[in-house]
Amino acid sequence: MVDAFSVMNLVGLVAFAVVGALKAADADLDLFGVAVLGILTALGGGTMRDVLVGRTPASLQSVADVSVAFVGVGLAVALSSLVSGRLRDHPAIQLPDAIGLAAFAATGALVGAEAGLSPYGVVVLATLTAVGGGSLADLLLTRVPVVLREDFYATPALLGGVVFWALVRGGLSADFAAVACAVFVLVVRLVALRRDWSLPRV
Repeated sequence: MVDAFSVMNLVGLVAFAVVGALKAADADLDLFGVAVLGILTALGGGTMRDVLVGRTPASLQSVADVSVAFVGVGLAVALSSLVSGRLRDHPAIQLPDAIGLAAFAATGALVGAEAGLSPYGVVVLATLTAVGGGSLADLLLTRVPVVLREDFYATPALLGGVVFWALVRGGLSADFAAVACAVFVLVVRLVALRRDWSLPRV
């Protein structure tokens, strides 16, 4: 039987590998740089999540996660040859980015609940897993991480973690709550992109 974590993790790995690799292509990096950013974006958030709950990162225990991430990198290389102009605001990067954000928010929440963390801990893990890899990739590209400067990016993941916790607290299964969390995050992120939502600046 396939569990929610495995499905969400698979979706998130491919989506974020595509996103990271396309960011690298957009920055005119060579093939090695494209692969590094793709793999880092896919695995970075999950690695930080696992370290925080005191377990060996899944990506270091088998080649499965890395292999899936390489598939995403390959897809990105194919996409970059089909899309002209800058990729940052193209649907080719925005849609997989939203999908990866949603999937990894759900996996982070699941791990947090499984580790017996507080509601705050569950929300933090959901958010960190969703935005961690992309933030590391932005730092390698010497720019302020998008999570700190742009619209509703981390906010949907944070709210998704709250939704997950509320559903589990209400007696629903963690798998159902994870799916609901992912759907919620995806919808909010896509609506935010469509309507150009942003948080107020100080």
